[in-house]
Parts: sequence; C-alpha cells; structure tokens
Amino acid sequence: MTSAEPAHAAPHAREKAPPVTADKPARPARPARSVRKNRDWLHGLLMSTPAVVGLVAFVGVPFGYAVVLSFYNVRLGSPLAPAFFGLEQYRRLFTDPDLSGPFLRALLNNLTFAVVVVPVQTALALGLAILLNRKLKAIGLFRSLFFMPVVFPMALVAVIWRLILARSDQGMLNSALHAVSFGNWGAFDWLGDSATAMASIIVLSVWQGVGFQMVILLAGLQQIPGELYEAAELDRASRWQQFRHVTLPGIRGTLVFVAMLTSVLSFRVFDQVYVLVKGGGLNEDAARTVMYQAVTTAFDQNNVGQASAITVVFFLIVVVLTLIQRRVVRPDNED
Repeated sequence: MTSAEPAHAAPHAREKAPPVTADKPARPARPARSVRKNRDWLHGLLMSTPAVVGLVAFVGVPFGYAVVLSFYNVRLGSPLAPAFFGLEQYRRLFTDPDLSGPFLRALLNNLTFAVVVVPVQTALALGLAILLNRKLKAIGLFRSLFFMPVVFPMALVAVIWRLILARSDQGMLNSALHAVSFGNWGAFDWLGDSATAMASIIVLSVWQGVGFQMVILLAGLQQIPGELYEAAELDRASRWQQFRHVTLPGIRGTLVFVAMLTSVLSFRVFDQVYVLVKGGGLNEDAARTVMYQAVTTAFDQNNVGQASAITVVFFLIVVVLTLIQRRVVRPDNED
C-alpha cells in the first residue's frame, strides 16, 4: 500500500520545469569607436564639400579644358575653326628652336627662383618669428609692420620696387648708393642687367611674402609648451641646443608646410614679372617665367593651343617636384 500525498498540499506546490529552448546568439554590439570614426568622417566630408566643389569648378574644370585645347590649333581672333593637332603642340614645345628656347629658359628661371626663394624666405620667416615670439612692449606693432607687405597687392609692390630699382639717378637705390659712395657709384641698371634682373625679382618677392610665412611659424612657436624650455635650461642647454632639440622638433610639421607652400607659390610667380616687363626696364629674357611665357603666348601671340600645352607640361613638372619635396621633408609622425 502506497502512502498518499498530504491533503493540505496545494496543487501548484510542485513547480514545473521551464521548457528547454535553444539560446539565440546575442548580436555583437557595434564598437563606439567605429561609430565615432564614421561620424567624424561624415562631418569632415560635409565641411570639405564647399572647398572641394570650388577646387573642381575653378581649378579642375579649367585645367581639363586646357588639356583639351592643347590638342588643337586654337588662335584668338582667327575665323578658321580649331584644327585637331594631337601631340603636335607638345612636339613643337620641345623640338622647335623658336618655342623650346624661350620655354626652357623660362623653366630654368622658375627653378632658379624656387631654389633661392624657398630656403631664403623660409629661414628669414623663421628668424623673424623667433624674434617676434617675445613678451615685449608694442610687440603687436612690430608684428603688424613685418606683416604689412603681405596686405599690399603684388602689382602695387612691383610698381614701388620699379621706382626703387630705377636705372636713373632718380632711383631710390641708386641715389642712396651714390650718396654713400660720395659720388663714385653711377646709375646701375638693376632690372635691365641680365646678372641682376632675376635677383631683383627674388628680393622683391621675398620682401613681399616673408610676413605670411612668419605668421604661420609664429603660431607654431606659440604651441610649444614652455615647460620644455624650462627643462632644457635646468639641463644647462645653450640657446643653440634649445633651438635644435626643442624649437625645431616642435615646429617641424609647420616648417614643412611653410616650405611646401612657398615652393608652390614660387613656381607660379607671374605678377611682378609681368608688371615690371610691361612697365619697361626689366630684362625679359633674364626674368622670363613659365607663367609669363604662357600668358604672352596666349594673348600677345594669340596662340591659345600652344599656351595650353605650356601650362599642362608645367603643371606636371610642378606636381612631380612637389611630390619629391614632400617625400624628402616629410614629418616623422606621418606614415
């Protein structure tokens, strides 16, 4: 005889076991870093869109049109329809003595200008930035004075320097040298002489543009923590050692940017040469640049196709030189 269950036991006293079900794999949570990275990329794309659109509209489209024109014989004012030339414009540019001579001379002048201006202007801008990175009275006034030439248009600067470098005794530089040498210095043709024409353009350009690079380097110097200089002084480092081991590493990225920006600007030199040549007195062959050659070919000789070929070749040369320079002076923290 089996024992019966107690009468007072509730019918739900015996709990039922939950049904066994297969566990569903949980969906892995999306990393927050990936979401933030995508959001930052989207914000950067939105903020850069106006600049990219402007770059394509005002640089990409005109350059593409110049590439197309370089394959045609296009002349301003000609009643004939443009004829397809293929690579004839490029062949003439390097084989025709009447075209290759001025072009190669202009390219050499451009390279000479860049080789001199880039290190000289960068070094001078760095020296001025270090000099003006001090807590002195009226330091803002001195910074404004050094930056003031940048505000002036290059055409105005060229006109002023044409008066300074004039050949006659009325030229300011010749007058000053005449007074200092007690009349032994004659009227020298600074712009007309082949030995000093390009040097005059270089001095003019450095004076006008050094203030812009100075401001950029000054901003970089002010980002260097002062504790680094205090630690260097505790280690009894000299001024030169502080410059080498604290200042230069601290502004290396800024210095590279300034050097590359100066290189690009030095290759596109045109305004000062055009104003001085058209104003008279400047030796055209000694100071001819590629951009000046392209403009005169297009609007003085009415040969738009040849001018387009000059700009395309020069663009490719500048891109190659810029990539080489970027590779050589690349910052250490850049991949």
